[in-house]
Amino acid sequence: MTKLPVVYADGTTLSPQEVMMVARGQATVEVSENAWPLIHAARGVVQRIVETGETVYGINTGFGALVKERISQEDLANLQVNLVRSHATGLGENMSVESVRAMMMVRLNSLCKGHSGIHPDCIRQLVLYLNQGIHPVVPRIGSLGASGDLAPLSHLALTLIGEGEVLVDGKNTPTAEVLFDKGLVAVELTAKDGLSLINGTSQMSAFATIAHQELSDLLVLADVILAMSMDARSCSLTPSRAEVHEARPHPGQMLVAQRLRTILSGSSILHDHASCDRVQDPYSFRCAPQVHGAVHESYVRLDEMLRRELNSATDNPLIFPEPSNPGTHEVVSQGNFHGEIVALTCDGMSLALFELGSISERRMDQILDPSRSGLPAFLATNSGLESGLMIVQYVAGSSLAELHGQASPRSAFSTTTSAGQEDHVSMGATSAWNLLTGVKRLSEVLACELLIASEALEHATMASSDHVRGLHELVRTVAPQLTGDRSTSSELMLLSDALRKGGWLARLEAEYGRLPR
Repeated sequence: MTKLPVVYADGTTLSPQEVMMVARGQATVEVSENAWPLIHAARGVVQRIVETGETVYGINTGFGALVKERISQEDLANLQVNLVRSHATGLGENMSVESVRAMMMVRLNSLCKGHSGIHPDCIRQLVLYLNQGIHPVVPRIGSLGASGDLAPLSHLALTLIGEGEVLVDGKNTPTAEVLFDKGLVAVELTAKDGLSLINGTSQMSAFATIAHQELSDLLVLADVILAMSMDARSCSLTPSRAEVHEARPHPGQMLVAQRLRTILSGSSILHDHASCDRVQDPYSFRCAPQVHGAVHESYVRLDEMLRRELNSATDNPLIFPEPSNPGTHEVVSQGNFHGEIVALTCDGMSLALFELGSISERRMDQILDPSRSGLPAFLATNSGLESGLMIVQYVAGSSLAELHGQASPRSAFSTTTSAGQEDHVSMGATSAWNLLTGVKRLSEVLACELLIASEALEHATMASSDHVRGLHELVRTVAPQLTGDRSTSSELMLLSDALRKGGWLARLEAEYGRLPR
């Protein structure tokens, strides 16, 4: 058996790609040796406060609006257990195993940064669950994105103490039964442990990380699909000349233009079209670098935000040990649990996805209309008797309509909770889930353009470039050339999944060369 690679939790270097390796069961997890001294130092501060009886929020007080309630030392463990139980109030469908594992990894890494004061046993339990494939049942809905993702993380924490349910063969099973069968024991919560487990931006970061991973290939493939549409409609590459974009040097715009030049290099169609009498192509082709490039820059912002957020301490209070000067000042109540940066970044990316879907749908219209494309109406084999790919544009419009709704910012809503103590929230988890849903809708729109462009390319009398022909061949493994009307629903869904889940881009680049990033 091949040994899986190890992803180390150290609170500093975790990448989105590593989170996805863990989320998909492609790696095991260990805590970095460098992290343990920081974890123990912060825990020492908590232990000292408990022993001295100093009053500190999150350690021996109530929570939220109950912050002034002092809890006796003998009740501290019950306080943490009650916190987890009372906050495990999620609604809706269950999170997928992939998203739950991503959430667990994000939470683990944050705790390993060494500012949470959590007992090391809780950290070891998280590692054990990930490596043993013990997956908590977590309802998706419940987070307001400030005080962290309280409800979802509470369902996770509930399983660590042997309560709640975990998934076994796709079925909800009492955690206690699974632990018994595996010969494992539940962790016992001590001072601050419950709060450290449930207060953080882990669910929203998990959703955003999965969206980020799916977009990493999808946005590049969107440019290959654009290139195929350009050759299918005999468009010019002149607007992508380097000097054009150096005159307006936005990095994304320059990159997409360079990518198009690379993708279409060697296209006989493009070379033949260079001397035609068409003056300008429609905006959906001519301005594509400006639109696709702006979307790329939104993705860069998402990437930068995630790499910081995955390696951040996001619970409250945080602990900053000063061994030479101990005191209550070592524990700081603050607001790192507030997910505004995640919410705004995900909302911006969702808007960008709509724009990419919108320009894609316009290119479909340009190709299917015979008066503008010079191609058979709707690419039908026998126009009139057959409708060809007419309705493919319709369903793209329907997915686009949902994308339009998802372009509305979820962060633009806040609600006051906890008797006014928590009077502004981010809705970060809602924004991140909205983005993840939007990625699927975008892949559906792009699948429609890809099917239409592939069929249009069958009418070309000259060859396209290597990358375009390679993608065309991949499409034909799923959707054969039209010989008459047929249902293309299953083909479009397979194309959508292939674009979103990765693999096709790797094959294209392995055979025909890596595209600019």
